[in-house]
Amino acid sequence: MSPRFLTLDDVQEALNISSQQAYALVRSGDLPAIQVGGRGVWRVEATELEGYIERQYEASRRRAAQARGADA
Repeated sequence: MSPRFLTLDDVQEALNISSQQAYALVRSGDLPAIQVGGRGVWRVEATELEGYIERQYEASRRRAAQARGADA
């Protein structure tokens, strides 16, 4: 069974981004997270990460469709 909550290090590894980028996604609200315990301890629910990835795929599809429409 995979864990319900991921650390920002887990998010960083899954998305192949820097720790600053992972924190920025959380800080901006693009990637919902909860703060647990002490200051700066964030956890991202695995389903939220999957949702974020799906939203990014959808945004990429829309941009590609718009680019195709502009090329026509």
